[in-house]
Amino acid sequence: MSRAETAAGVPAEAGATETETAVRAARPPWTLGLFRDELRTTFRRWRTLALLGVLAAVPVLVGIAVRIETGDGSSSGGGGGPAFVSQITNNGLFLVFTALAATLPFFLPMAVGVIAGDAVAGEAGAGTLRYLLVAPAGRTRLLLTKYATVMVFCLAATLVVAVSALAVGALLFPLGDPTTISGTRITFGEGLLRALLMVVAASLLGVAALGLFVSTLTNSGIAAMATTVGLLITVQILDQIPQLHALHPYLFSHYWLSFADLMREPVYWDDLTKNLGLQALYAAVFGSAAWARFTTKDVTA
Repeated sequence: MSRAETAAGVPAEAGATETETAVRAARPPWTLGLFRDELRTTFRRWRTLALLGVLAAVPVLVGIAVRIETGDGSSSGGGGGPAFVSQITNNGLFLVFTALAATLPFFLPMAVGVIAGDAVAGEAGAGTLRYLLVAPAGRTRLLLTKYATVMVFCLAATLVVAVSALAVGALLFPLGDPTTISGTRITFGEGLLRALLMVVAASLLGVAALGLFVSTLTNSGIAAMATTVGLLITVQILDQIPQLHALHPYLFSHYWLSFADLMREPVYWDDLTKNLGLQALYAAVFGSAAWARFTTKDVTA
């Protein structure tokens, strides 16, 4: 135990220098200042704004495409489009569900993978990680702040898609009481509430933890982002191979579209709970791996 540990009466984190430990001992165990600064930095980056802009544009394109296709009065039903697409012309609220179903397999997790992959590696590549560790934060606190920021981005990205879809749906199509997958009618307010309850953001917990772990393995933000997105694509491909059906329930993407069960009457909870449990498992495993790696990492940048 170092002199800094003895004086503070607290153990040092693995891999922490005496300077880091002494600075942390003089600070409270948690402050919101670091979290606010991290959120401000993340959401002011042009990359983040561009990702949110692309996500907001997807519902616009889907809505315009459906509007053009049904401009002659024909139905948009049929075919293998995203869930709920055949009901958009009757109720613009279904554009929210369709947009989430269209963006979740690739666009949303890709955006989260970019933000998570750059969280630690980007700081190391820019030469600011060492200063963050010495001055304002310890390693565990900094890692938790990074993960919390990524999760805020997950929620923000999901809300951007939903709000954009609702606005476009209201402009291009009528709004009214939606009909569930089970054939029963619910009020517009209840349908809107179910849209808000959709666990799309929670479905990205696993991707966020995986990206953060990859981010601790390298000092290159670009390499971390590319690796995270590459792993995401690989898992998606594996989930589509019938011969690997025994592996599918353990892939973090397998239950992503289970949020559609919120539009059943009554709500079918089995796949929803399986999805949440699987995401929590991935978050625990890769979050722990990220912590073990980051707290023992020799930070030189």
